[in-house]
Amino acid sequence: MSEPSTTKPAARPRTSNKVTLPVVALRQLVIFPGANVPIAAGRPQTLRAVEAALRNPQHLVFAVLQREDTAEIALGNLHAIGTVARIEQVQRGLGGTQMLVTGERRGIALRIQERADGYLEAVVGPAEELEPQDPNDLAFEALHRQVRLRAAELGEKTGLPKEVAEQVVHSIDEPARLADVIAGYLEIDAEQRQQLLETLSVEERLRRVLTQIERQIAVMDAQADIKSQIQEELGGRQREMFLREQLKAIQRELGDGDEGDEVSELREKIEALGLPAPVRKEVDRELGRLERMGREAMETQVIRTFLERIIELPWNTRSDDLLDLVTAARVLDEDHYGLGDTKDRILELLAVRRLHDRQRGEREAAAAAAKVEEQAASQSDAAPESSVEPTDAVEEPVLPAWLAEEAERRKSPILLFAGPPGVGKTSLAKSIARAMGREYVRVALGGVRDEADIRGHRRTYVASMPGRIIQGMRQAGTKNPVFLLDEVDKLGASFHGDPAAALLEVLDPAQNHSFTDHYLGVPFDLSEVLFVATANFLPNIPEPLRDRMEVVHFPGYTEQEKLAIARQYLVPRQIIQSGLEPAEVSISDDALRVVIDSYTREAGVRQLERELGRLLRKVARRLAEQLDSGDESPPPVEIAALQVGEMLGRPRVHPERRAPEDQVGLATGLYYTPAGGDIMFVEASAMKGKGKLTLTGQLGDVMQESAHAAWAYARAHAEGLHIDPARFETTDVHVHVPAGAIPKDGPSAGVAMATALVSALSGRRARHDVAMTGEITLSGRVLPIGGVKEKVLGAVRAGIAEIVLPKENERDLEDLPEDVRQQLLVHFTTELGEVLAVTLRDASYEDGRLLFAGDDPSTIKPLHQSWN
Repeated sequence: MSEPSTTKPAARPRTSNKVTLPVVALRQLVIFPGANVPIAAGRPQTLRAVEAALRNPQHLVFAVLQREDTAEIALGNLHAIGTVARIEQVQRGLGGTQMLVTGERRGIALRIQERADGYLEAVVGPAEELEPQDPNDLAFEALHRQVRLRAAELGEKTGLPKEVAEQVVHSIDEPARLADVIAGYLEIDAEQRQQLLETLSVEERLRRVLTQIERQIAVMDAQADIKSQIQEELGGRQREMFLREQLKAIQRELGDGDEGDEVSELREKIEALGLPAPVRKEVDRELGRLERMGREAMETQVIRTFLERIIELPWNTRSDDLLDLVTAARVLDEDHYGLGDTKDRILELLAVRRLHDRQRGEREAAAAAAKVEEQAASQSDAAPESSVEPTDAVEEPVLPAWLAEEAERRKSPILLFAGPPGVGKTSLAKSIARAMGREYVRVALGGVRDEADIRGHRRTYVASMPGRIIQGMRQAGTKNPVFLLDEVDKLGASFHGDPAAALLEVLDPAQNHSFTDHYLGVPFDLSEVLFVATANFLPNIPEPLRDRMEVVHFPGYTEQEKLAIARQYLVPRQIIQSGLEPAEVSISDDALRVVIDSYTREAGVRQLERELGRLLRKVARRLAEQLDSGDESPPPVEIAALQVGEMLGRPRVHPERRAPEDQVGLATGLYYTPAGGDIMFVEASAMKGKGKLTLTGQLGDVMQESAHAAWAYARAHAEGLHIDPARFETTDVHVHVPAGAIPKDGPSAGVAMATALVSALSGRRARHDVAMTGEITLSGRVLPIGGVKEKVLGAVRAGIAEIVLPKENERDLEDLPEDVRQQLLVHFTTELGEVLAVTLRDASYEDGRLLFAGDDPSTIKPLHQSWN
């Protein structure tokens, strides 16, 4: 006997009203009560069961689903709950027996056995349904109504007229019968139908039926959307094909050619390019595909676009370099003031290119002469041997093959212009292109976070395109432009890849002769491109990328340089932009200095040009008002220093100036930012306490470490620094760097920290007219730092002419302009005692001892004795 199904716990059936019925095992079919279902019977056991049922006056059978769809009928393969069904009609034929059965009620097999007649017989008890506790419950009524509504909607979607679907659904009043009728029409598998048959709770059965209805409605809606989209797409393509065929017919009538003209035109253009062999092989393959495809194929436009981009690239088109060094130098000087090192580098590049061209011309001339001699020798008859004795000829050196190949390749350097904003990095790249007679292309890399922006997208993607490098080459139209990669330090990495890593191949002279863009899929030669990158902050550039470029530093401008730039470049340009004539306005040098000092605070001149533009627009308005009042020839406007404040308003920049007087615990340090150098004050205050050191002012980890190193040095050398050792147990020291809202970090404030601490603890005044920079160690050594030029210029702008620098930074002063070096007094130091001898008032340093006026050297402990 088979076990009852465990799909849904059934109500305990009553064992009264049991009947014994023949078993009809169903395959992938479930009969619900109230449903009329045709059945084809062919298996012997089923036929014998049907014959036994027909011998019964009621013609009843127990129709039950097989657990597994097998031809053999086995007791263990039958579900326990089935349907007591009545055989209404039977039609026998050669193909088997066809019958129509009607489900009467649910039944549960209490026992199934095999009769000797060869069919199964079951003792079937009623499987009573569980009615809802309260048929008038609002939730149950809502469920019943929702099943009716959604069932009618499903019938309408399957093709039934709306009136018929609603009539069928609303003609059934009983919820249990409604659920069974709808379940019979649902498109679900046999196991799901069996679960509904075994669900004896009417409310649960309605809920499951509603779930299946909603699922089928959702599936049908999705199918309808897909069908609509496909029909719309096919309709558009068919319309396009129809229009194209019409266009072809019109062109044939007009004699404008056939569809092969386009491919032929592409082939002719490609032939004229002189493509390298690997590129030509790929292009020929795509051309063949285009010829074989119809114009209506999906890939036709993709291939055509690819070939057009290949044709647009400058594979062999070059600009002729202007190798006149005098003219190039004049052009660079016309556009930019100063920047001698950078201009020298460009002129060196032109000089090298000129010598290469000379050598190439000599080799070509020698090859041509040798060819002429060879032709002359082959045309003449055999001549008698000459009696002239051979002379000792000097053999020219023969270059190895790899070296000759390198000499022939026109490599260009990769330059990186690094410096603060507004110093002329981008504009100088444009001037280089003008001086060399090359095309100029600029690509802004700030904010680029996708590798595909550099190397392009593969053609398999929709709307794919080449990367910015190839697009820039297409824009240039030549193989050797000046290519500016602006703001290369602003690249960012994301899950799309690292654009900086994609630039490694572009900016490597040993690799970029075969740069492969993902869209093109073929190598493109970038070795003749003069790449110029710009950056404000070098540490933001990955080391492998920075190593591939030749760094050219752009320092900030001095006040005198800004004055010269304003006079020669900015003022004339702003006069033109303001609609003025040069004779209508003049600005004195003192006025320019006021604008530079009081209205700008930058290493470059960008803000200075904006302020000059504001100043001249005020003049333009004044002249326009005079013209409107009838004055046809207003007098020229002369702007003096006193008038700048009246025209521009109060000063908007308050640069740091040196302290007015010496103070205890106040030292002047130097710092560097991407916008240039400046001074900062380090304040130290001693108070009663327990030897605690407090640091404030948004100091980074490195500056805090410098302060702790200075504190430790002071404690270790208290007597030599004229500090009472007991003070470290009874005194707290607070070190503060003003402008606390601005984060500060770096090692170069070490000597300033030490000076402020020693001054506060010893009670000695620190000099206000001395600025210092340098890193310190626990042993008091002064280590070198970077950004010397910018820091020194910041001190000069602040009115300080006496500087303390590490000894190892002495060579860095060569970068300063000569006029600045002449007004500076620089102290080069190797240990902290030398620093303190300069930065503390009335101090000196002799034989390792820090001395003040009136000190007996024999009573002062040396600072460096701990080194011995």
